[in-house]
Amino acid sequence: MQPLNFPSYDFRFKNNENKIHIFDAIRKKFVVLQPEEWVRQHVVRYLVVNKKYPLGHINVEKQLKVNNLRKRYDVVVYNTDGSIEILVECKSPKVKITQTTFDQIANYNMQLKANYLMVTNGFDHFYCKIDHEQEKYQFLEHIPDFSR
Repeated sequence: MQPLNFPSYDFRFKNNENKIHIFDAIRKKFVVLQPEEWVRQHVVRYLVVNKKYPLGHINVEKQLKVNNLRKRYDVVVYNTDGSIEILVECKSPKVKITQTTFDQIANYNMQLKANYLMVTNGFDHFYCKIDHEQEKYQFLEHIPDFSR
């Protein structure tokens, strides 16, 4: 896999049935290494190593219902009270981030009510702070560090 616009991290890999797998510390198992998974694993490491979010506060690839349709979010970071701090949408490095990507995460967030959104394809990263009361958002330079 190609290097992404993240710091360099050490990952565990294995080859199984002629497919490369990467170890997911959240799911505690090896998963098939697809381009979007490569981005997702970098996001998780970035949040844990660089932003200091506890591993136990992070969840990946869980199902939710949006307009009676079953969808899956990529990464969610919980606060200590169980509310959602960050919702992350990961795309393959080959996928350009467009308005459709932002519409997708905004639809998910109508249900999840995260305080921050992150959209990335591994090269381009976008961060927003959500003001639910005013129904506005503000683009940020970075996602905030973990604070207790």
